[in-house]
Amino acid sequence: MADDKLALEGKVWMTVGGQQLGGSDRVALLAAIASHGSITQAAKAVHMSYKGAWDAIEGMNNLAGEPLVERLAGGKGGGGTRLTPRGQQLVDNFRLIEREHRMFIEHLSRQSHALADDFLLIQTMKMKTSARNQFSGTVSSIKRGAVNDEVTLDIVGGQRLVAIITRDSTDGLGLAVGGDAFALVKASSVIIATDADGARLSARNQLSGVITRLVAGEVNADVSITLPGGGVLGASLSLEGSQSLGLKEGMAVTALFKASSVIVGVPG
Repeated sequence: MADDKLALEGKVWMTVGGQQLGGSDRVALLAAIASHGSITQAAKAVHMSYKGAWDAIEGMNNLAGEPLVERLAGGKGGGGTRLTPRGQQLVDNFRLIEREHRMFIEHLSRQSHALADDFLLIQTMKMKTSARNQFSGTVSSIKRGAVNDEVTLDIVGGQRLVAIITRDSTDGLGLAVGGDAFALVKASSVIIATDADGARLSARNQLSGVITRLVAGEVNADVSITLPGGGVLGASLSLEGSQSLGLKEGMAVTALFKASSVIVGVPG
């Protein structure tokens, strides 16, 4: 009979405002970037797709409140990618914490013989969402209405997002000025403008930035816009629309989305 000795296992992961920043997999990606100086090579080293690696990096940058990874300008051969001092510090500290955690779990596991044969496995509920853009922030204002409220969140880099939600949602979430909250925006809800040319637009959210990644598919184009302060906003638009605007990396653009397209939540 195989060894049926009960053993305990566990993993360490980091959260910011209730949102998962990452665990050993994402830290391994950061460490690989530090070793290889290339997103492509780092993604291969940790068996992750190039797009998945970039999505993970942008998510970590947003939740950390400052860039953990930065791109380097290059010459004929192109630039590379490296960790910022904060990114390297995060990797080093996570390794220390993970080592201490492993020792703690091993200590508990040695005591597992005292556990009952029958036990209940408890799984922690985790929020999963298809929204690519997830920003942690602080509620800076709430304008109450008869039916709907206007909620403003301060997010990474001093940017602000405006959301329109029902008054019942405001009360149900317990939103209050100064409280922590997060905003979700689907990439398909983001419209890109290259030059508003003095036009007045109804979209409450108008965030200017620079295109730092553009991946063209057969039908759609996936665009990442880096905002002042290091936040990244993702947009998904038709390939035809991308080509008609002449979008390219390094181009300054404005991302537009309606306040009604922003979903607000609070840490559990």
